[in-house]
Amino acid sequence: MDALPQTMTAVAITKPGGPKVLVAEERPLPTLKAGEVLIRVHAAGVNRPDCLQRQGGYPPPPGASDIPGLEVAGEIVALGEGVGQDMLGRSVMALVPGGGYAGYCAAHVTNTLPIPAGLSMEEAAAIPETFFTVWHNVFQRGGLRAGERFMVHGGTSGIGTTAIQLAKAFGAVVIATAGSAEKCAACVTLGADRAIDYRSEDFVKASGEFTFGAGVDLILDMVGGPYIERNWDAAAQDGRIVQIAFLEGPRVEVNFAKLMMKRLTHTGSTLRPRTVEFKAKIADELQEQVWPLIEGGKVRPVMDSTFALHDAALAHERIEESGHIGKIVLKAV
Repeated sequence: MDALPQTMTAVAITKPGGPKVLVAEERPLPTLKAGEVLIRVHAAGVNRPDCLQRQGGYPPPPGASDIPGLEVAGEIVALGEGVGQDMLGRSVMALVPGGGYAGYCAAHVTNTLPIPAGLSMEEAAAIPETFFTVWHNVFQRGGLRAGERFMVHGGTSGIGTTAIQLAKAFGAVVIATAGSAEKCAACVTLGADRAIDYRSEDFVKASGEFTFGAGVDLILDMVGGPYIERNWDAAAQDGRIVQIAFLEGPRVEVNFAKLMMKRLTHTGSTLRPRTVEFKAKIADELQEQVWPLIEGGKVRPVMDSTFALHDAALAHERIEESGHIGKIVLKAV
């Protein structure tokens, strides 16, 4: 294997602000800790938490890189203490707490996964953040079971496109909300049984009519704000709501009597600050239960657009315009 360079190109956040504060600069390669591997990054996924970090509202966990980027795909080129030599040279994708927008990225070996056959590096880089998030929140925390009615807001986001496909693959009846007829059509193509254009329809009324008044068993929400109580209205008796973001804000006045009368469970989680051990368990379940679906062509990352690493600002503009369908990826090689 070729000798490693002393420095790499990385995208830095020069100050809190808009997309233009993202600037490519030269940085030293990451120093590996025990159990980590160094990945030569071919591609890195772009996610809304990266935008929040850029704006100054989502700092990296203690000890994590200040470089944005939560998922990468590439080749392992160096090993930390305790990592077997057989990992050297492997092509992997990885979930990382930061550092993805760079030529090289450190990842804990247990948070890496082999790239399923047939996927490009760009497609592989679009998987970890969304698939880890959906698997934990929909299946582990949300407890989705075959035959249940499942609704995801933001159906054409990276999270949404993943949630639709996985929920459908595991036997759920899927409802998705999206902001245009084109996006609703994309949700149906991915497997949604009903797509609701929230700009022209009331999702509470539409989902109630679709379920013949029974309501939705599980709702995955990243909107928050006024959606919090409206999700309670849309939920079935003993329904569950899992909160993973607050695009419309985390503070709202609600009527808790609805929670009691329907016996609802409203929970939520964040993935980034969880331990490598916690994420390793998700990785193991994904490889066992989801990787065969990807390799069989039943589930696949939905790709919106690809930008060069030094065009990270354009990628952030794209995601914040909310016109994308699927994942946005940076190509480092």
